[in-house]
Amino acid sequence: MKKLSARRRHPLAALVVLLIALAATGGLYTAFAPADQAVADETAQTLTIEEGKKLYAVGCASCHGTGGQGTTDGPPLTGVGAAAVDFQVGTGRMPAQQPGAQVPKKKVIYSQAQIDQLAAYIASLGAGPEIPTENAYNPEGADIAEGGELFRTNCAQCHNFTGKGGALSEGKYAPTLEGVDPKHIYEAMQTGPQNMPSFPDTTLSEENKKDIIAYLEAVNGDDTVEPGGLSLGGLGPVSEGLFGWVFGLGTLIAVAVWVTARTAKAKKS
Repeated sequence: MKKLSARRRHPLAALVVLLIALAATGGLYTAFAPADQAVADETAQTLTIEEGKKLYAVGCASCHGTGGQGTTDGPPLTGVGAAAVDFQVGTGRMPAQQPGAQVPKKKVIYSQAQIDQLAAYIASLGAGPEIPTENAYNPEGADIAEGGELFRTNCAQCHNFTGKGGALSEGKYAPTLEGVDPKHIYEAMQTGPQNMPSFPDTTLSEENKKDIIAYLEAVNGDDTVEPGGLSLGGLGPVSEGLFGWVFGLGTLIAVAVWVTARTAKAKKS
């Protein structure tokens, strides 16, 4: 009986062996680290939202309300999503200098870190489009021809067929898309800022958006060749026809007057 008692294992022996095995294979870290990492990520996100709330109180609440509910001077922001904030603030349109028919693009006054904080706070008020990753708007390998067809079908009515922009009613306008960051073009299609309709993935897929961005880069890039001569701002046949009428007919009239004067002088002599 004494020999059997001597050979009996301690109740914690199996647990010790398991811990040694987990430590040897890295499993001990795997077993405990994810929970700690999740807590750390949640804490960082909470701090980001709190910093964004402070920025919002200073620069946005006077128009959009203390809780994003909106006022007579600004629309509600609940559910607009982080992408809308990244576009509006990242292009300098917000905070707006003054109310008007349309808020113009201007110098950006926030850093990207601050924009991310504001976006996190607004996103916490209600679900909406998220800020796209670079892979979503990188036009490398996209179909430029397909992008041109999609742009002419959905966008050219306002932005002109090469994205040079154009006038709308009541003092509004479609801004030029030349030189605009691809991320902001993608976000504009996602969120539909100001007078623009939104084009969610159910209307224009991520690939469709990439194709449109690739088309705009192709027609407005630094290496773009215009074999037709002066583009006249890419405004199309209306401006080109007006140029022809004004300068072409003006030249013909001037020549006709000159010929008439010369003929009259010749007859007198």
